[in-house]
Amino acid sequence: MHQHNHSHSHVANSRIGWAFFLNVTFTIIEFIGGILTNSTAIMADAVHDLGDSLSIGFAWFLSKVSEKGSNSEFTYGYRRLSLLGALINGLVLIAGSIWVLTEAIPKLLQPEMPVVEGMLGLAVLGVIVNGVAAYKLSEGKTLNERVLNWHLLEDVLGWVAVLIVSIVLLFADWPILDPALSILFTLYILINVGKNLWHTIRLFLQAIPDKELSKSVYDNLKELEAVNSIHHLHLWSLDGEHHVLTAHLVLQDALSLEQQAELKQSIAERLGKFELEHTTIELELSDEQCRDENKSQE
Repeated sequence: MHQHNHSHSHVANSRIGWAFFLNVTFTIIEFIGGILTNSTAIMADAVHDLGDSLSIGFAWFLSKVSEKGSNSEFTYGYRRLSLLGALINGLVLIAGSIWVLTEAIPKLLQPEMPVVEGMLGLAVLGVIVNGVAAYKLSEGKTLNERVLNWHLLEDVLGWVAVLIVSIVLLFADWPILDPALSILFTLYILINVGKNLWHTIRLFLQAIPDKELSKSVYDNLKELEAVNSIHHLHLWSLDGEHHVLTAHLVLQDALSLEQQAELKQSIAERLGKFELEHTTIELELSDEQCRDENKSQE
């Protein structure tokens, strides 16, 4: 079973690695092509692809690192590195998007005709490269592969848009279409990056990853007959997917060792459906002074 999982993980890593090298190589070609064709639409798509290259690169790196598991120094493992990757990715995309806007907005006032033939060639290549990468990752079943596949499908649609504009420009003298398309791309990127960046910052600050989940966990533990009240319930996330829970349960009455064992089993069964990565539950008596009472807000 372990061998099978290891083999499956290796195949997934290979697919992600292959997609990364394909994407990053084409991103370099895009930036060069955007400069040579004088197309801000291609530069905007290059920034988008740069973000996807970073996402794929971090996913590939983390999928390999996460196999190491936890150790005495990183007791929760390395999953939290994905948040760092998401933060860096977001900042790079915002910087790139601002740069594209500074190039594109002036061209709305004084549009310049791009080298349409080169723009068309790059668009065809973009559809093919991103389409092949998306098809390759569509074979995967891991969450990483599914998320990255959606990113690549977005890129395919972006290049289809560039392809359509370049075909129109072959027959019509409408150079304003190029900066207009780049601004649309860039605003789309900024809106999505803004949402993801805020979510990432919240997770860094150890905010509750899901209010409904927190309430459901609380309600399930509160329903236990032996439990009088709950405090210091802390739910936070390692990476947005794998969550950690700690809580103090105040008992109605003192329990025998056998009753405590039964209660722990009930707690394990109730928490099992939430698939939490780590849980720490402390049992307290009603007349017991909680040692964490003044350390944090309940």
